[in-house]
Amino acid sequence: MRVAFVSMETTHYRDTEGARRFERVARHLAARGHDVTVFCTQWWDGTDETVERDGVTYRGVTIAPALTSFAVRIPALLALYDPDVVHARPDPPVTVLAASLGGTLARAPLVVEWFGDASVETSRFHRRAATLPETVVTPSEMVRTRVRELGATEAATRVVPESIDMGTVREVDPADEVDVVFAHPLDESANLESLLLGLAELRDREWTATVIGDGDRREEYERQVSDLRIDDRVTFAGACDREERVALYRGAHAFVQTAYREYFATELLWAMACGCVGIVEYQAESSAHELIEGVERSFRTTNPQQIADAIVDAGEFERLTVDESWSDYDHTPVLERYLQTYRDLQAEYGLF
Repeated sequence: MRVAFVSMETTHYRDTEGARRFERVARHLAARGHDVTVFCTQWWDGTDETVERDGVTYRGVTIAPALTSFAVRIPALLALYDPDVVHARPDPPVTVLAASLGGTLARAPLVVEWFGDASVETSRFHRRAATLPETVVTPSEMVRTRVRELGATEAATRVVPESIDMGTVREVDPADEVDVVFAHPLDESANLESLLLGLAELRDREWTATVIGDGDRREEYERQVSDLRIDDRVTFAGACDREERVALYRGAHAFVQTAYREYFATELLWAMACGCVGIVEYQAESSAHELIEGVERSFRTTNPQQIADAIVDAGEFERLTVDESWSDYDHTPVLERYLQTYRDLQAEYGLF
């Protein structure tokens, strides 16, 4: 299959969750033998119009991020590429309008990857970006609802979750055992204080906790741990790479999710695949509660006291270092959901 990805800014310009997911899907498609080109702002040195990385061809549309020039050039470039499917990001939304015209010229359906982390307004451009595509893919029902509020129909929206590497989960050696682990950038949305207050309620019990993540509020949280007199039992591990995180998750008994904002709770998913009991504090701007719906090894909470109670109750579940019930979130089956989306659209277009 020949797939054109359209994104004015790649992670080389702005490293966001949505951009990382978009490029990961492109790499996985290429690894499966599909012909994938990302049409983007040039991020490499030199005068070559294209470069190849990890089997993916990157085609420079403009030398620097310039929305008008990018939008004007995209339709003709897509028509010349002649893709089976056009897959675009709505950041900025005008990109979708240009990709839609290019898809029309190439007689190819348009899929838009709406992760949720781009700024969204109720402008006509955002509404057009939500309603022009044949399909809008979101990582969660929460984001899907927001896209539908912009005018997209239920039939034209589809949830495809984030994916993980179960091979890594199985192969990385577990770290030393701890009772609780938390992972999130330590920024204004982390809401680590909910967990710390819950842990403080358990001073009379034996427990240990590890905090994964770094950010501008780390020192503030470290002071709070000291003020709560639990600094001898809470370890701040820093940012940690993927293998380090998996090792810590495999050594932990419970993962606590408290962040105010999550378009998809990726670290919670990794942790539960590593055998952690999931404890989620409900937040209006977080989709984390969706992930544990109907999951036995999990608890929903709304305040620090309930978090403390859930940590205690998690002891009823045996310790695991891998939970194979999360294998449906492995990269391969999730990629197949993207491919099925493409096939369904091609069938509608009469291209099969």
